[in-house]
Amino acid sequence: MLALIAALASYIAVDLFWPLDRDLSRFDPIATATLEAKMWRSYYDREHGVLFLELAKSLRTQYHFPLLRSYVGAYYGASAAFTFKEGKERSDYLKALPALQSYFSIVRRTGNRAFGVDPAASLELEWWIVHRQRDRYPPGALADACAAAAAALYMVPVSATSEFGRLRAEAMLFRDAREEAGSVSESDWATIEALLRRGYVSLGHAVSMKKSLQ
Repeated sequence: MLALIAALASYIAVDLFWPLDRDLSRFDPIATATLEAKMWRSYYDREHGVLFLELAKSLRTQYHFPLLRSYVGAYYGASAAFTFKEGKERSDYLKALPALQSYFSIVRRTGNRAFGVDPAASLELEWWIVHRQRDRYPPGALADACAAAAAALYMVPVSATSEFGRLRAEAMLFRDAREEAGSVSESDWATIEALLRRGYVSLGHAVSMKKSLQ
């Protein structure tokens, strides 16, 4: 019995804390886009638990997280998202930063990119803010912010992720426009997913090229 407990404790410790070297660039663009579109819907519908499970699935299936670690990462990611959602101004939005830092710390400990945790978390939060306060920013600011966040995570030049940033921003702004017009239909969500798919195909090429040059 003691041996079983020790083995279980060792498994949990390795799953949660052992530094890994999983290839963060080895994701399926189609599946990643589908999961992201689902997470967007859950976010806007305030489905906390559903978003948590979808993010955990994305971390496991697309970014190769161990089982338990995927749920811990999803907890921090979902917590950051809904803390941000309740905010009204930048001072409120910054309350999401600690959870984002914890999230990216787990990604860093799991993946094969030695990115800076604090810059990655700050840039992720920044595009959230630019999107929320888009009327205060010039055209193209959201695309630039999305590209900068991806570049920081994958340690590539922003020019390599600019197409991804543009398409991701286009998907967000399309959703916003449809919501403002009345509602987001299933056809609209299909368009959003298609834009995200094109974005992740572009990102996949950009980060794979970086890997091939290492």
